[in-house]
Amino acid sequence: MQAIEITRFGGPDVLQLARRAIPQAGPGEVLIKVAASGVNRPDVFQRQGHYAPPPGASDLPGLEVAGELVDGDFSGDNPFGLELGGAVCALLAGGGYAEYAVAPLAQCLPAPAGLSLIEAAALPENYFTVWSNVFDRGLLGRGEGGAHETLLVQGGSSGIGVTAIQLARTFGHRVFATAGSAEKCAACVRLGAERAINYRHEDFVAVVKQATGDRGVDVILDMVAGDYIPRELDALAEGGRLVLIATLGGSKASIDAAMIMRRRLTLTGSTLRARPVAFKGALARQLHDKVWPLLGAGKLRPVIHQVFPAAGAAQAHALMESSAHIGKLVLEW
Repeated sequence: MQAIEITRFGGPDVLQLARRAIPQAGPGEVLIKVAASGVNRPDVFQRQGHYAPPPGASDLPGLEVAGELVDGDFSGDNPFGLELGGAVCALLAGGGYAEYAVAPLAQCLPAPAGLSLIEAAALPENYFTVWSNVFDRGLLGRGEGGAHETLLVQGGSSGIGVTAIQLARTFGHRVFATAGSAEKCAACVRLGAERAINYRHEDFVAVVKQATGDRGVDVILDMVAGDYIPRELDALAEGGRLVLIATLGGSKASIDAAMIMRRRLTLTGSTLRARPVAFKGALARQLHDKVWPLLGAGKLRPVIHQVFPAAGAAQAHALMESSAHIGKLVLEW
C-alpha cells in the first residue's frame, strides 16, 4: 500500500509517499480501506519530534480515517452492528496516513447518513475530543450554572473549535469564541457563536464579562494554556471549569490558588491518544447515541477548509502551521 512516512523530524517536507505492507488486524481490530484521512495538530507535533505515538501504535501519522471495512474481528463487542463492506469512520492512535489502516472495532462508528467519506474522515478526532472535554470533563450544562451554562472556545476557527461551537450551540448553550482575524471571527458567528472575539485587538475577559452581566462563563475549552490560564480563571463564573487540551502558548502558568478555592473553580485537562480502547469505545457509544443522529439530520456538519491528495500531505501540514485555515484539512486517497 501507499503511505505517508515521517522520514526524519523536521518541517513539512519530511513527509514522503512510501510503500508499506498492508497492516494486519488483530483481535478486536478491523482493517479499513481508507478513502480519506483527517489532518490534525498532533500530526504536526509528531512530525516535529514532539509527540511520539503510544507503545504498539503505528509510526505513521494520522489519528482519524474514513473508508470501507475489508477485514477484521467482529466477534466481540460490536454495538453498532458493523460488518464487512460497511462505511465507517474511526479514531486511531496512529497509522491514518495510508491506504489501509487498522483500528479497534470499538473506536469505529458508521459513517453518518448523508455525509461523504471525506466529510466522515473529518469527524472522529474532533468529536471524540470535544465530547470528552466539554461535556464529560467540563460538565457543560451540568454544573453550578444549570442547564443553560455558557462556553468560551479558544481558537474557535480550528477543527476542534468549529466542532465545539456547533455542538454546544445545538444543545442550547450560549457560546463565545476567540479567533485571530475578522474573517475567522465571522466564521465562528456563522457557526453559532453569539460573539467572536478577535484576540489580537480585544480582551476576551472583558468581552465575556460584559456579555454575561459580569458573571463570566461556565466552561472554557483551551488549547493555548501558558499566560492565558490566569486570565481564563478570571473569566470563569463561580463554579466554572477550565479544560486544557493543548499547550500551544506554553505549559507553565502562575495561578492564584486562593481565588480558585474562593470561587470554587476547577482547572483540569486531558489528552486522548494514549487513553485505553475501553475509554474511547465508551465515547463512541455516547457520540452514536447523542451526536450521530444530529449529523444524520443535517443539524451538524463538518467544516472542511481544503481537501488535498494524499501525496500533498506536506502542503496540508504547511497550511496547518500557517493557521490560515478555518476548520478541517483532509487527505484523499
